[in-house]
Amino acid sequence: MHHDTPADPNTHHRVGMALLFSPRGGSAQVASYLARALDRHGWPVSLAAGSLGPAGAHGNAATFFAGIDGSSFDYDEAQAMYVDGGDPMDAPRPMHPSYEPKPDVADRSFTEVSPAQFAHATDAWGRHLAGSASFASSDVLHVHHLSVLQRAAQRALPDLPMVSHLHGTDLKLLDAIARGVYDDGAHPFAAGAGDLLRDAASVADATFVISAHERDEAARLLDIDVATIHLVPNGVDVARFTPTDISVGERRAHWHRWLVAEPQGWSAASRRPGSIAYGPEVLDRFVDPLTGTANPVLMFVGRFLAFKRVPLLIRAYAKAQPRFRRPAPLVVWGGSPGEWEGEHPHDVATELGVRDVFFTGWRGHDELPVGLACADVLVAPSVDEPFGQVYLEAMATGRPVIGTTTGGPVEFVNVDLAAPDGWLVAPDDVDALADAMVAAVNGEPERRRRGANALRHVNEGYSWSALSERFVEVYEALARER
Repeated sequence: MHHDTPADPNTHHRVGMALLFSPRGGSAQVASYLARALDRHGWPVSLAAGSLGPAGAHGNAATFFAGIDGSSFDYDEAQAMYVDGGDPMDAPRPMHPSYEPKPDVADRSFTEVSPAQFAHATDAWGRHLAGSASFASSDVLHVHHLSVLQRAAQRALPDLPMVSHLHGTDLKLLDAIARGVYDDGAHPFAAGAGDLLRDAASVADATFVISAHERDEAARLLDIDVATIHLVPNGVDVARFTPTDISVGERRAHWHRWLVAEPQGWSAASRRPGSIAYGPEVLDRFVDPLTGTANPVLMFVGRFLAFKRVPLLIRAYAKAQPRFRRPAPLVVWGGSPGEWEGEHPHDVATELGVRDVFFTGWRGHDELPVGLACADVLVAPSVDEPFGQVYLEAMATGRPVIGTTTGGPVEFVNVDLAAPDGWLVAPDDVDALADAMVAAVNGEPERRRRGANALRHVNEGYSWSALSERFVEVYEALARER
């Protein structure tokens, strides 16, 4: 990320893009890919994003968005304030809230942030956006998620058209507030948080959603004109996520690095990356020491959020494992350090005494293509997954996926019944999930057939280059209306 690069006077269009959070989840990946694709379509982006940690850290915006023009809103002072016992929401650059309530973290839930603190955050972000020369030269504003950023961007550049880009977690929070989930006294500002998110939605001239499920949720939960809601799914970098021939020796070397030499797995007790590590003997679970052939690997990729159902995945794996015809490790790839909801997956695996569950910890997105190349099936039993970016990324590498019949994946997994590209099971059904894993592990020909179908499906309709044209169409229509 190049900071505050002067605007090119020869550039006719520019998008002012804003992301509240430091890079840690799928929306950051979407912002990165979309910004680069828009630039190729003649709409360069100035991206203002939250940032946490020094250069090189996975939450550092300049590192994550390297090569994209923009500016960082640093949360380091707010984080330090929290560590010292202060309120990080009162820092000069206040910490971003979270859509998911989590204990003992600086980024507490939106439902625990006061109206005065929201106003302070809006002012701070408004000054930051107004102070960026390249952002100020924008022709349209593109704001990711619903948050204080809509009002902040409006104050900084009041005459520009604005689009909101919803990624699902904001709507999940609104739904939970509406259902009274937070009426327990521990979330005193839940109603105010709901009002703030709905107000943010009202500011935008158009709203992008990533699935039909999210479109329906936006229409239900937000007081906006449904005609202004545009469904554009997330895409895949098909040049980066592509089938890769990788030898058994290379697989073993990568697993050695991720699990033995450079472990990043972390336990609930320590929260320290590297506190879960393994000895070299575990590599025999990935490669048959007698035949020298690679054993099939099941892989989960993502954060340890409640709707991801990682503990349920561990329990289903424990049921499936006795039926595998050969060892088939389950690799849990991800988990932002120190962040989890409900049971920690490692605690569940330990409690069950299940063998062959391995935790790699958080790895950079650049490593994910080779990680998927070293696996054979993506298994992610999320319930009401807003979209499911990693499912498409796995499919683009020729890997079939196992998911549930809810949320975004329903729209792109097994949509052609004559050419299934994965397995979809009922949500929260441990036995059905176990059966799907057994079918994937024991049925190599069918696993490969579904993987080939997945690859063809993604290449036909989910490249970022094609999808970015749909954003440009909306930008140009809004510019004409102004």
